[in-house]
Amino acid sequence: MAVISKLYPTRSHTGTAQGGIAAALANMEEDHWEWHMYDTVKGGDYLVDQDSAEILARDAIEAVIELEHMGLPFDRTPDGRIEQRRFGGHTAEYGARPVMRACKSADRTGHMILQTLYQNCVKQQVTFFDEYFMVDLIVQEDVCRGVVAVHIDSGEMHVFHAKAVLLATGGFGRMFKVTSNAHSLTGDPVASVYRRGLPLEDMEFFQFHPTGIYKMGILLSEAARGEGGVFINDMGERFMERYAPTMKDLASRDVCSRSIYLEIREGRGIGGKDYVHLDIRPETINKHQSGPGGKPVITEELEKKLPDIIEMMRVYMGVEPMKEPVPIQPTAHYAMGGVPTDVDGRVLADAQGNLVHGLFAAGECACVSVHGANRLGTNSLVDLVVFGRRGGKAVAEFCKVAAFAPLPKDPEAEVAAELERIRTNTGKEKGGRLRAEMQEIMMSNVGVFREQRLMQAALDKVRELKQRFAQVQIDDKGRRFNTDLLETFELGCLLDLAEVTAISALNRTESRGAHARDDFPKRDDENWLKHTLVRYTGAHAASPTSAKFEINYKPVVITQFQPQERKY
Repeated sequence: MAVISKLYPTRSHTGTAQGGIAAALANMEEDHWEWHMYDTVKGGDYLVDQDSAEILARDAIEAVIELEHMGLPFDRTPDGRIEQRRFGGHTAEYGARPVMRACKSADRTGHMILQTLYQNCVKQQVTFFDEYFMVDLIVQEDVCRGVVAVHIDSGEMHVFHAKAVLLATGGFGRMFKVTSNAHSLTGDPVASVYRRGLPLEDMEFFQFHPTGIYKMGILLSEAARGEGGVFINDMGERFMERYAPTMKDLASRDVCSRSIYLEIREGRGIGGKDYVHLDIRPETINKHQSGPGGKPVITEELEKKLPDIIEMMRVYMGVEPMKEPVPIQPTAHYAMGGVPTDVDGRVLADAQGNLVHGLFAAGECACVSVHGANRLGTNSLVDLVVFGRRGGKAVAEFCKVAAFAPLPKDPEAEVAAELERIRTNTGKEKGGRLRAEMQEIMMSNVGVFREQRLMQAALDKVRELKQRFAQVQIDDKGRRFNTDLLETFELGCLLDLAEVTAISALNRTESRGAHARDDFPKRDDENWLKHTLVRYTGAHAASPTSAKFEINYKPVVITQFQPQERKY
């Protein structure tokens, strides 16, 4: 077994997940996995495949306990059990009230998971190829045969011949101007899947997290609201009481993000600007009696529970959050769509459920559709752990019986030619300029609120940028650590994914979850209770410029919960 990583593994983006990992352990109060399943389905605005949601909620309990046994240092209750906190969208008794479900390690839960799993990989003598940049997927006749990667240090091309490949490569939020995503999250493997003529699912659904640091997009986890923090507008109002009278500031992320935009649109942004305040001052929390369990909150307690979040507020905004509120705005955060898989992580070749043999995916790059139209906070880590675990077991079983499928002749030739084209091109375009234009148009026109005219303008602009990308020139003509070359290649991948996102959003003529259209403001279960699959139909190229694609659909799996109007 080997792991190919674009970064040193412990720098992967999972390490930035702050708030917790959901599991109905019931360590703090009554809870059941059935309630977690319901919240996941409802939070995803009923586009969630309910067989997947059941596995997520049920297996989360065992997966978290397994992480604990691996050595993950969870916070503890006085009697030694894993401590849990409230989190947005998680409720008791099928929506009756907030519940403490997020298992936590202060506000560094993702970091602790990443370190724990990496240490266990070292213990099991897993081979790591660090700083190898995957640039292509080797797929022929719906059989995956390996990957092509560039060794960043030397610039050399490497072909990894494999019985099976599992993609666990995160999202692609860098297509947006304001994002919580790391600079490395450019969706290169997802674009590789698309370029090989395989479908991408539900790409119109991209979550905007309500609490990004103003202008920077750096995430402030809703753990801050789980500990009692509230949103405040220019009039000093706790405005979420208007939009979500039951859950208030712990409503799901799509509801909170839209509420912030509506406050700003109606002139109640702070000082008339495009942000509101997140207030975690103890006196504010105690005033609203929103601390966990109704207990009075003190500064020392918040400093202990939210050390990284509070430090980021101080460092990046220059504010003292124990004495003043913090400017925040919605930030592009999480892709609900991606590479379609079944519940064992096996990648699907079409809407009929045929498989790409030897290809698996898990986490944000995958779409088992456990998040539907909107992911609940803390469910990303659950998704990654539960379906990564299932996918890993499926890979092991597959490799026991599978043979190495033969490699095609010169499997690296196409992508090597594209990289060489970029390296030696003498055109007049600069990647940085193209990237800025793409991020601006996607943020403005395919963001929290959408309408046909704006999305069509975004699609037209992205296609113009793809044409201009053919004339891109880089300054670094070398081969070793040529980040100029690789970042430009990443831009080509982002342009492909931005195009698919705009196509999918234009096509869905309703509002659902994170996809909110001003021109189609209502959810339409009669026509749109189905998943979108977009497939590139042009000739394979390392950076396709044609706009050839086809759209197909597959039904949502409904087992227990029929679609209802969401109430908060």
